[in-house]
Amino acid sequence: MTVVIGLTGSIATGKSTVSKMFADLDIPVIDADQLSREVVEPGELAYKQIVETFGEGILHKDRTIDRKQLGKVIFSDKEKRQQLNDIVHPEVRREMIARRESYKKKGAKAVVLDIPLLFESELTDYADRTLVVYIDEQTQLERLMARDDSKAEEAKQRIDSQIPISKKARWADAVIDNRGTVDESFQQLKDILHRWEVV
Repeated sequence: MTVVIGLTGSIATGKSTVSKMFADLDIPVIDADQLSREVVEPGELAYKQIVETFGEGILHKDRTIDRKQLGKVIFSDKEKRQQLNDIVHPEVRREMIARRESYKKKGAKAVVLDIPLLFESELTDYADRTLVVYIDEQTQLERLMARDDSKAEEAKQRIDSQIPISKKARWADAVIDNRGTVDESFQQLKDILHRWEVV
């Protein structure tokens, strides 16, 4: 019986670090961000729909999507952003489910769905258990400012665009407190997986 784990956090909480830890434990990770890049490659259905919707002005010379150019088009236009999401998200979800089922068929002990907006997108039913990578909001703000070299106001805006990490932590089946060292977080992960009878 494969345990499907929905992994999430918020911006600058260290979810990517924890995601890599699963790989160290030989537990497959399906990364939603990675899939969102794959489904818009030339030849894919989403790619064709994006070009039809937004025109060829968003393409590089080699006909791949110019993410910066597309970003400019959708950034200030909520309707266009929604159009893009309506094209990309169903494809990402379809691919995610296909890969999840494939790992289940192979008898994997566990599989991780790494979904940054797991709660925001209401995708918790894709997983059996949810795991949140947590840090307090002050630390989150400091890390984000340091990481992106951004001002406090700008960083706070980005944090506020997501559900507060404290709320996600309350909703989760388990929480990794990522304020300590990498080793401490890794130990917490191993303890959780042990409790869930994965390792």
